[in-house]
Amino acid sequence: MVAAQLRRQIVTGELKEGDALPPESALMAQFGVSRPTLREAFRILESEQIIQIRRGARGGAHVLVPDAAAAGRYAGTLLQYRGATLADLHQARGALESTAVGALARKRSAADLRRLERALVEGEDLVGDPIAFAEKHDLQFHRLLVELAGNQTMIVLVDMVFSIIERHNQSFINAHRDDGSAEPSVKATQKAHAKIVDLIRAKDADKAIAFWRRHLDQVSEYMISDPAETVLDVLS
Repeated sequence: MVAAQLRRQIVTGELKEGDALPPESALMAQFGVSRPTLREAFRILESEQIIQIRRGARGGAHVLVPDAAAAGRYAGTLLQYRGATLADLHQARGALESTAVGALARKRSAADLRRLERALVEGEDLVGDPIAFAEKHDLQFHRLLVELAGNQTMIVLVDMVFSIIERHNQSFINAHRDDGSAEPSVKATQKAHAKIVDLIRAKDADKAIAFWRRHLDQVSEYMISDPAETVLDVLS
């Protein structure tokens, strides 16, 4: 009960990031609980990574903002347990992203297009450096598409999926740093990014969905050499 009430104050913004929770004695009086019960509530919230217990003169419980990466770690553990493959993960990614692209194409604003154009310019500047393009731009462009679609649940789900995919991407990059074939792939990716922006600009949702789904299928085929490779292989 104590953990639930404190969690609610954090997620509703009543308690801000970095705020110190009241002293233990004040919370014990507020909730009518003992110190062991309060500390058990703290342990629950700390395990959820929405508070941090600091030691020393400025110690105590401090608020952390809920983090999609933390949720992604829990999701990754569950996917490991279920033996989920990377192909399975990419299939879910394709469904989420293509849905987001369709929604964005239907409602895009001038401000949305300006952000997409800036992202295209940033990508174009990195095309000559495939490693930098992959590490600093590619997934960020994909996330921008989902962010601009505006569905908060979808954004959180994609962030969870991306936290795992990013680990796999980094492993793939490290294994292919000296691969001379990377630059044509990066150029093709940048061309696909420009194409999806054109379709979003034209508000052609059906073509945008179909095109982005094909692109993500190609990404999956390129990135996954073994269809049986599991999330466990990446996260372990």
